[in-house]
Amino acid sequence: MAKKPAWVVKKERAARDEARRSVWLFGMHAVEAALRNPRREKLRLVVTKNAEARLAAAIAEAGLPAEIADPRRFHAPLDAGSVHQGAALEARPLDWGRWQEVCAPRPGDAAPRLVLLDRVTDPHNVGAVLRSAEVFGARAVIAPARHSAPETGALAKSASGALERQPYLRVPNLAEAMRALSETGYALVGLAAEAEDALGAACAAEAGRPLGLVLGAEGPGLRALTRDRCDRLARIGAAGVFGSLNVSNAAAVALYAAQAAEG
Repeated sequence: MAKKPAWVVKKERAARDEARRSVWLFGMHAVEAALRNPRREKLRLVVTKNAEARLAAAIAEAGLPAEIADPRRFHAPLDAGSVHQGAALEARPLDWGRWQEVCAPRPGDAAPRLVLLDRVTDPHNVGAVLRSAEVFGARAVIAPARHSAPETGALAKSASGALERQPYLRVPNLAEAMRALSETGYALVGLAAEAEDALGAACAAEAGRPLGLVLGAEGPGLRALTRDRCDRLARIGAAGVFGSLNVSNAAAVALYAAQAAEG
């Protein structure tokens, strides 16, 4: 039998390591949503007596025995300062399947909307984007596998349960994913403060098509190749001199604009 190339062995080892990895989720909303999510492989639940009472229905639904912890000596291995609210769940990361299949336009469905994040590394920002994406009916949030916020307890808590319902898809190469989306009919609108087109007008021009809203990290913004992959750039109008929004706020505004453009 021919020996596998080193890059194949490395890729297979990374896939096995990822399959064995676990994450500790914490906070009432994040833990309850994960307990109720049949997609989520749940391993260990640590709760205080009060949290157990509040989560009783979700715990029964999950069929996972709870370890009762003293609130003064909460023994789940969380980072110092984590606001756990008396509930922590060890679980496997979610597997949404192939990102191409999740994002593919479907016959008979309304044109899907996506949010693409270019090197947004703050888990609180990504969690907030996931909440907005769920509220406005986005199909998924896409980010590069490297230089982006991974699935963590802090991200899940900021998402307030949305992580369990809103696909967060991390792809090997964002620019290549954008190229593939364009080939399946997506219009890609990048947000840039210096753009000539207003966001509402840009979304209206692409109404009826699958739409990807592309946002960069605060400060650096979109990288050059990411910008080049966009079909058009658009700006969020500002009333004053200070015209910069937090990336999660900008995502919410962009999603609302896209929804309004569809009527």
